[in-house]
Amino acid sequence: MALRPGSVEAVNTEVKAVQYKGRPALQLMPLAGKEQSDEDMLAILPGTTFKDGTIELEVAGAPRADAKPDMRGFIGVAFRVQGQKFECFYLRPSNGRADDQLRRNHALQYISSPDYGWKRLRDENPGVYESYADVVSGEWTKIKVVVSGTKAKLYVNGASQPALIVNDLKLGDSQGAIALWSHTSTDGYFTNLRVAQ
Repeated sequence: MALRPGSVEAVNTEVKAVQYKGRPALQLMPLAGKEQSDEDMLAILPGTTFKDGTIELEVAGAPRADAKPDMRGFIGVAFRVQGQKFECFYLRPSNGRADDQLRRNHALQYISSPDYGWKRLRDENPGVYESYADVVSGEWTKIKVVVSGTKAKLYVNGASQPALIVNDLKLGDSQGAIALWSHTSTDGYFTNLRVAQ
């Protein structure tokens, strides 16, 4: 699926076509004046109606130079997007090789916007919606999301086993658009998107 700035609906972001580490990519950048806001940035693929199937893409994310010290570089993919509601798997790449094991355990995350953010899920179910994978800040990472009904699995870098399993997607057995997802604190890039349903 070709990723071009004009082929996506930008939400809270400026979308640019760039070359990053030898690959053509889309870059999501915060809007002027929103660099320090705590907001999702989405590039929605119009006309996509995704219920069950597989989404594959490569992402590279790192904290922007002006990001606060506790920012980790948040980047991933949203699915079943319905306006402000969506399911999402994302990476915290700078946690992947941290010296602190607890930070490593927070390298991968599932959220369901707007009701189930990372903090609520971590507080109510510690360790259930987060996991570890060997991800590196600013480097290309292959991710694959497999969705069926109320279950979803996240695979990282071609692994045969999922790194994170969610058995209770919070939006239920729903459907909606697919979107590239990042956070305003992140310098994020996306390439090689493939969808099979």
